[in-house]
Amino acid sequence: MANLFSTVVLASNNSGKLREFKMMLKKVGIEIIPQGNLDIPAADEPHATFVENALEKARYASRASGLPALADDSGICVEALMGAPGIHSARYAGEPANDENNNKKLIETLQGIDNRAAHYVCALVLVRYALDPEPIIAIGYWHGQIVDTPKGDGGFGYDPHFFLPNLGKTAAELTPEEKNRLGHRGLALDQLVQQLISQSGQ
Repeated sequence: MANLFSTVVLASNNSGKLREFKMMLKKVGIEIIPQGNLDIPAADEPHATFVENALEKARYASRASGLPALADDSGICVEALMGAPGIHSARYAGEPANDENNNKKLIETLQGIDNRAAHYVCALVLVRYALDPEPIIAIGYWHGQIVDTPKGDGGFGYDPHFFLPNLGKTAAELTPEEKNRLGHRGLALDQLVQQLISQSGQ
């Protein structure tokens, strides 16, 4: 496994994601290189689902680098909003895209709505080469509720408003280790690693 995927291009320049992936993949001997280090621009995300967009980004980064590539497409889906922001989570409030504006729009949109159930989704896709006919796909879900008042200064995205009833904390109040273990990205990555191990015959 480590020989085949010792160096993988991450099809993202998001510093928060890069930090989490580096921490989690280091334990299986995989070095992550962000695509920006190779002067690879961001790929288009034209599709309606997380999986299709992740696959698009992974193939693009692999084609541009000649290396295996890992991409994720993730976001938050709010039940009362029919799954929005969904794939548009990163730019929910439009440009300029930033966490503050996105969170503000989400809380304003939910005013007067009692149902605050929401879940984070992370679709991970790993390709060995650009035209890999067998991409490795893993999807993680993290369930919680949206709260109006932000708490915590960790994490990124919607984490300060994403409340976990079983813990009594928001995602932004968790340590990086707790988030990696419990969160959607960590759960998807665990699945991905298990598939890698299974395919390597270990």
